[in-house]
Amino acid sequence: MQKLLIQGGRPLHGEISISGAKNAALPILCAALLTDESLQIGNIPVLRDIETMLALLNQMGVSVTSDHNAPGITLSAKQLNNPIAPYEMVKTMRASILVLGPLLARVGQARISLPGGCAIGLRPVDQHIKGLQAMGAEISINHGYINATAKKLQGTRIGFDIVTVTGTENLMMAAVLAEGTTILENAAREPEIIDLANCLITMGAKIQGAGTDVITIEGQSSLHGAKYSVMPDRIETGTFLTACTATGGEIRLNNTNPYLLGAVIDKLVEAGAQINVSHNQIHLTMNLQLQSVSLRTAPYPAFPTDMQAQFMALNCIGDGTAIITETIFENRLMHVQELKRMNADIEVEGNTAIIRGIPHLDGAHVMATDLRASASLVIAGLIAHGQTTIDRIYHLDRGYENIEQKLSMLGANIQRIN
Repeated sequence: MQKLLIQGGRPLHGEISISGAKNAALPILCAALLTDESLQIGNIPVLRDIETMLALLNQMGVSVTSDHNAPGITLSAKQLNNPIAPYEMVKTMRASILVLGPLLARVGQARISLPGGCAIGLRPVDQHIKGLQAMGAEISINHGYINATAKKLQGTRIGFDIVTVTGTENLMMAAVLAEGTTILENAAREPEIIDLANCLITMGAKIQGAGTDVITIEGQSSLHGAKYSVMPDRIETGTFLTACTATGGEIRLNNTNPYLLGAVIDKLVEAGAQINVSHNQIHLTMNLQLQSVSLRTAPYPAFPTDMQAQFMALNCIGDGTAIITETIFENRLMHVQELKRMNADIEVEGNTAIIRGIPHLDGAHVMATDLRASASLVIAGLIAHGQTTIDRIYHLDRGYENIEQKLSMLGANIQRIN
């Protein structure tokens, strides 16, 4: 099993490029199921979750090819013949549920294992199922599998009981081939929703309102092939900005979109960072005393739950006391115990953590429990005195492309070992 070794105490300096967004790429890959023509996708990050999704689509009959002369990959679902997502392939990735809507819309049947993934809390699929049933699908759950059939999905009005990103994406993809008009109310507003909608529109879909809480989709008889490039990863961007703010120094991030990170950038400025942005670049300088910042996670455009753990590490050495409240997932404070192994002063009361800043963390042997907790421990290792060893970094590889190489380019003393 691989580990990361980090020798802390070095400010970050330099320039790197941000990869494509995992949370946008996964549903866009599933969009290939909606047409028998080829979908060429650029700016795909090299991540374990992407590899898992491509393998899942491939075993369904989707051909996956890459051209060394052209960036990205090309998917063709012309020979789609096995609308099944087996447990062995989806147990590590909750995003596998995203094949359900496209399969029902395109071939009228699907058998999908209930998904697995990070242990950060319940992410029920009931909103997906209720929405598809409202569109006319017959769905049952037996022996851990969702079994679904539909002669022809029908457009309808669907109101989500809770805001769900993957639920919005799944039903949006199902609706583009449904008969009639579908209206999704209380829809998620994340930028990744807009990216998927833009890809579908490029394929011939008619969608209005993506990025608002009401999305209207006018079903089409078919979609066609297209070329599309995935948006930059706003969470990877935020993670590197937080790491530089915590360690001090100066970095420039290229190929990103600063306008998707308003809440995160506001908090980093509150912590003492000086930030300048252009249309695809962010320049951060940190030379002030690090200040503690309190925050509360909430759906976009509020502070993202996927950045909560990274700010927890930053607050460990901030001046003052910070209060972090997690409202999205009920089990997303597992990194607290690992940070406390590094001498962090943190108390947890329900879904709230109280962090009292101390002069420095101590390097220690710690264990990653989920994807963003892994990033939190990397930041903690960068600011700690001495050496930090992080186990179970396969979580990290699910969502960060070449993170140790990028940090090394910024001057960090970090290496991967077996």
